[in-house]
Amino acid sequence: MTERTVTYPVELLDGLASVASSSLLRIAGAFRDVLEPVVAHSALVIFTEDCTGRPRKKAGDPAIVEGVTIAELDAVRQRTPRGPVTTALADAGPHADRPTSAVIAGAERPIAAWLAETGALLVLTDPQGPIDDRLVGALWEVVAAGIRQQVATAAPDYLRDSRAASSERAGAIAELTDAHATTLESILAVTRSRQTSPEDARAAVTEIASAAMVELRAVSDRDRQLAEEPVARAFARLREDLRPLARFGGPEVQFIEPPVDGRALPGEVAHAGRAIVRGTVLALVEQSSVGRVRVQWDCDGSNLLIGIRDDGPGELTVDTPSVQQLGARVAALRGSLDVQATPGWGSELHVTLPLDPPPATQTRADSAAALTEREWSVAELAAGGARNRAIAETLTISENTVKFHIANVLRKLGVASRVELAAALAANR
Repeated sequence: MTERTVTYPVELLDGLASVASSSLLRIAGAFRDVLEPVVAHSALVIFTEDCTGRPRKKAGDPAIVEGVTIAELDAVRQRTPRGPVTTALADAGPHADRPTSAVIAGAERPIAAWLAETGALLVLTDPQGPIDDRLVGALWEVVAAGIRQQVATAAPDYLRDSRAASSERAGAIAELTDAHATTLESILAVTRSRQTSPEDARAAVTEIASAAMVELRAVSDRDRQLAEEPVARAFARLREDLRPLARFGGPEVQFIEPPVDGRALPGEVAHAGRAIVRGTVLALVEQSSVGRVRVQWDCDGSNLLIGIRDDGPGELTVDTPSVQQLGARVAALRGSLDVQATPGWGSELHVTLPLDPPPATQTRADSAAALTEREWSVAELAAGGARNRAIAETLTISENTVKFHIANVLRKLGVASRVELAAALAANR
C-alpha cells in the first residue's frame, strides 16, 4: 500500500459506508470523494448494464462527464479483465494487462480501469501517482455489488427515473440513427452517380460512408441491448434469484415459462418484474402453511403479465403491508395490481406492467410549458430534498445554473416553493 492509503483506513471505511447508502443518482460523486485521497483523478465514470435507464454514473471534470459516451466505455470494458485484482496481477505492476489510456469524451487520455465481477466498469481519468490496484479494485467490487443490489430492489423512485431516462435515450438514439442514415445514404447516392467526381474519389467516399453507417448501426444495437432484455432471459434470471428459497427448505416454487419469442422487455420493466415477484413470494411464504407457490409470466405485446398464486390460508389483501410495498413499485411504472384471496384455498396476485411509457406530456408535470430534460433532473432532486450545492455536484453544473433552472421550473409549474414543487411532481407521476 502507498502511504496515502495506509493513512486513512478508518476514513475509507466510513466513506465506503456513505457510498453504500447513496442513491444511484449520487453514487458516482460519493465514490469519487472516497477515492480522491487514494488516487487523484480528474473524473470518475461508472458504466453498468444493471442500470438500464442511466448506465453511466459520472462525477468530476464537466468536460469529461458531459462528453463520455457509451461506445467509448464499452471499448474500455472490452480491454479490461474482469474480477478482483489478484496478488499476481498486482505484483506484475500497475494496471498489468489493463488499459492505461483510452479515448474518453473524444480525446485520448490516461486512465485506470477496473471491471467488477458484476460486469460493471470503473474508469478514473488522468490518475496521478502510484495506484494501489488491489485496494481500489476491492472497493469497486463492494460498490458494484451495492449498485446491483439497489437495482434489484427496484425502488419506486429508481423505476420512475429509469423509465424516464430510457424513454428519452430511446427517442434520441432513434432520431440520431435516422438523421445520420439519411445523410449517409444521400452521400452514397451522389457518389455512385455517373455525374460525380472521378471513380477513385467515389470509391473512397463510398467506403468511408459505408463504414460510418456500420458504426452507427452498431452504436444503435448496443444501446438497444442496454435498454432491453429478452423476456425468456429475464425470467431465467428470476428463477436463479428464487433458487435459494427452495434449496433451503422454503416452499416449492413452480415456474410457468413465458413464450420464448415474446417481445423484449424494457430494462426497468424486467428489473421491476423480478423485484415484484421476489417480494411477493417472500410475502406469501410469511403466511402459515404455504407449501407451494406458482409464478407465471406472459406478454401480450403491450404489457408484462405476472401471475403469482399460493396454497396458503388466503388472507392477503391490498392493505397487507408487504402488498402495499409491492403496489408502490407497480404504481411507479403505471401498472396495476389485483389481489384475490379465498380463505382456506390461497391467495392470487395479478400484476400488469406496461412495456411502453406514456406519452411525454403524461410523464411531465401537467403544464403548458413542458420542462426540459435538465429542468426535470433538477426538479426531481429538489423535490427530493437536495439543496442547490448537492444538485450542482450530482449534475456537474454550477450552483448559479441550478438556481436558474429551479426558477424556471417553479415558473413553468406555477408553484412558489420546493414543497409545492414536490406536491406537483407527485400529483403528476
